Amino acid sequence: MIVNAPDLRDRDVTDHGLYLKRRQFMAGVAGLGLAACSGSSPASATALRFRPNRMPIDEARTPLDDVTGYNNFYEFGTGKEDPAKYAGMMRTRPWTIVVDGLCDRPGRYAIDDLIKRFPLEERIYRMRCVEAWSMVIPWVGFPLASLIKAVGPRSGAKFVAFETLRDPRQMPGQRSSVIQWPYREGLRLDEALHPLTLLAVGLYGQTLPNQNGAPIRLVVPWKYGFKGIKSIVRIRFTDRRPQTSWQMLAPREYGFYGNVNPAVDHPRWSQAKERRIGEFFRRKTLPFNGYGEQVAGLYRGLDPRQLY
Repeated sequence: MIVNAPDLRDRDVTDHGLYLKRRQFMAGVAGLGLAACSGSSPASATALRFRPNRMPIDEARTPLDDVTGYNNFYEFGTGKEDPAKYAGMMRTRPWTIVVDGLCDRPGRYAIDDLIKRFPLEERIYRMRCVEAWSMVIPWVGFPLASLIKAVGPRSGAKFVAFETLRDPRQMPGQRSSVIQWPYREGLRLDEALHPLTLLAVGLYGQTLPNQNGAPIRLVVPWKYGFKGIKSIVRIRFTDRRPQTSWQMLAPREYGFYGNVNPAVDHPRWSQAKERRIGEFFRRKTLPFNGYGEQVAGLYRGLDPRQLY
C-alpha cells in the first residue's frame, strides 16, 4: 500500500493546465517527443490517459519550466541547461527495451506496447538530487513491479540492472569520457518490486520530455536522483549486484543504494539540508526523502552508511 508522509498536503499546488497553456509546454522543449527514425518532423508533447493521483499531497509541485529546464542528463552535457538545449535531436520512436537475464519471458518490448498493456497512473513524488537540490514532480507511469511480474523473474534473480541508450550521434555528451557509457544503474529485486518504484513515461500529464528521460525512465523516490536512470533500453535480471555508473566513476562518493540520508554527508558537502527549486531558504532533508514509513523495512539490519 502506498502512503505519503503526513506532512504532504495538497494546498498551493499549481494547476498543470495553467503551465501547459502558458508556454505550450515550452514550445515542444527543443523537439521533445520526436517521431520515428524516418526523418519525420518533431511532434509536440501529447496528453496521456492515466488514472488520477489518489495519494493526498499538500506540497507545491515544481513549476513545469523548472522541471524541464533544470536537469542532470550527462548524455547531453554536464550543464543544467544542456539537456533542454540538445535533447531534441534524440529520436524516441520507434523504441524497444530488451528484457533479458534470469527471467522466463525475455524479449524486446516496444514502449507503446508497454504503455497499452500497463495502466498508467499519476504519482506526485519528491525528487532529491545528490547535489542537495530538490523538486516535486507529478510523474505519469506504471509500477516497475507490473513489468517484472509479467516477465517472470527466476528464483536466482536478486538484482535488476538497467542501461541507457548509447548513441553519440543523438547524445552529444557521450562523445566525452565523463562517464563510461552507457549509463548503468541497478536495484535489488525487492526494491524494484516495491509499489513506490515507477517506470515513468510522462510528467504533468504529458509525454515525457526528452531532457527528462524520454521515452521511459526509472523513478525511485526514496533514493537520490542519480538512481533514476533515463532513456532505458535494457532491463536485465541477475544474481549478482550490478555495477552502476557513478559507483564505477567515484566509488568513495557514490554507493550502490543511493538512499536519501541526511545523516550521511557526501564527502564534499552536507546532505542535512536541500534547496527546493523555486524557494529561497533551504529546508531539512527527510530520511528516505520522506518515504521512510514505506521503505525503511527494506534495509533493516544494514549499516546506515551503506545505504548511501
